[in-house]
Amino acid sequence: MSSEPRHVLERLCAERGEDFAGLSRMLGRNPAYIQQFVRRGVPKRLREEERRKLARYFSVSEAVLGGPAEQPSRSDGLVTVSRHAVAASAGPGALVGDELGRPYLAFDERWLKSLTPTRADRLSVVRVEGDSMAPTLNPGDDIMIDLDDCGDRLRDGIYVLRAEDALVVKRLALNPVARRLTVQSDNPAYPDWPDCSMDSIHCIGRVIWSGRRIV
Repeated sequence: MSSEPRHVLERLCAERGEDFAGLSRMLGRNPAYIQQFVRRGVPKRLREEERRKLARYFSVSEAVLGGPAEQPSRSDGLVTVSRHAVAASAGPGALVGDELGRPYLAFDERWLKSLTPTRADRLSVVRVEGDSMAPTLNPGDDIMIDLDDCGDRLRDGIYVLRAEDALVVKRLALNPVARRLTVQSDNPAYPDWPDCSMDSIHCIGRVIWSGRRIV
């Protein structure tokens, strides 16, 4: 039985009575999109967000649809979260550098799942620069970002955003009626960015945990 992602998706549709056109519409694509992927191999691979949405819909691993293999749990019940060599600025903006992560911190698997259902390979630890989010977040703090907690799940909270070539960490306040955002700094010395459109915000992920050195 083929494990090629196109064949896996075709088999899932047949087993569960799904049609290609319906899945295409769920992804915001034209009705022929999934059929072309399965039957003609166009595109060659699904986009990351499309693969993730389909994996959640069918309750399968992203790996069977062409995604990276899931990170196995360690025998001691710990899972590792990678740290990325970038900083999320709570100030003027930290330039994006090398974004290749490597294992950095190990967390108890059950504790981590109490924070988020997101897999460990979709979490990232980065360091805070600047003081615009003080006293909530201070320079040198490590923060864990849920990379899957954006898009349609966007709500009030602290997020890492991409602003041109920089990463910034800010608090978002969402107007649920107008669907407009205010980008806020917890430090009153810094101005807010009021009345921003959803499309103007490039969300990287939601901050779900922070750690700091006690001095």
